[in-house]
Amino acid sequence: MKNVTLVLGASLKEVRYSNIAIRRLRSKEIPVVAVGFRTGAVADVKIETEKIQFQNIETVTLYLNPKRQVEYYHYIINLKPRRVIFNPGTENFEFIKLLKENGIESEVACTLVLLSTNQYYKM
Repeated sequence: MKNVTLVLGASLKEVRYSNIAIRRLRSKEIPVVAVGFRTGAVADVKIETEKIQFQNIETVTLYLNPKRQVEYYHYIINLKPRRVIFNPGTENFEFIKLLKENGIESEVACTLVLLSTNQYYKM
């Protein structure tokens, strides 16, 4: 798989934005992997609970509040994504600075809006 999106903070609850994002990404045939706090599946995507060193991560889309993100800083940086999307409520300027220092782009945006306006790959 190429140009994979990692949904970090994935939820099995259908009303959660991370769950909706997984389904929308898959409906557009975008390869997705997911890490959350409970194992299970959303669409055809298995939710992992471990920090797996996935390959070919192009985008990480965050659904974790800033305090929860801290334990994932090094994990995300080591995945070497092209960009990290900070969805509403996940904005974290400390992490944005750290990403920039490591040559990783960041966007404060909504994955669902980007998908619905066909801007997901135009960023």
